[in-house]
Amino acid sequence: MKVFYSRVSSADGSQNPERQLQNIEGFDYVLTDKCSGTIGLYERPYGSQIKKLIDTGKLKHLEVHSIDRLGRNTLDILSVYRELTDKGITIVSRNPMIRNIGENGKPDPFSELLLNLLASLSSYEKSLIRERQLEGIAIRKAANLYRGRAIDTKDTPEKYVDKKRIKKILSYIDDGYPHHEIVKIIKCSASTVVKAVRMREKVTNPM
Repeated sequence: MKVFYSRVSSADGSQNPERQLQNIEGFDYVLTDKCSGTIGLYERPYGSQIKKLIDTGKLKHLEVHSIDRLGRNTLDILSVYRELTDKGITIVSRNPMIRNIGENGKPDPFSELLLNLLASLSSYEKSLIRERQLEGIAIRKAANLYRGRAIDTKDTPEKYVDKKRIKKILSYIDDGYPHHEIVKIIKCSASTVVKAVRMREKVTNPM
């Protein structure tokens, strides 16, 4: 089954999806989500339908106008890209032109190179974010502005997010996994996932 997927940023009709919907003959489904790009692919109305096609083994080819339609950030895009590639599903991005599996059924060399570059950049981006977080904490501690204890927990935010289980939850969050999938993987409550995100926010922005 071949699916063409597009997304526009708002549901109020202010953005026209027609620019993305060119040369779409031959597709079994043409799907357009009207929602924020901050929402993960599988959490979008039509994105969730794509997930069902993937899980049932029906999707063979997914095409998008641009690679950023696949996720909310670089890590999210890479996660979807790797998942579909591992399942043997062809992904085609028209802008820039990327194809994970060539017509010969083998990985496309250029797309693999670009994917590795994106992975390196996202890893570098994560390290910079973490470095800035630590620098910000150090500065606030020196100025006595860092809050050492959250109201509703026995742990400080910093100690809480440093726990092994919480680190795993946050790692899945950074990789673009939706909350309901993390609950299944980690076998925790939805409130724990929400709290992990909230406590990291306290560490990042303690003011």
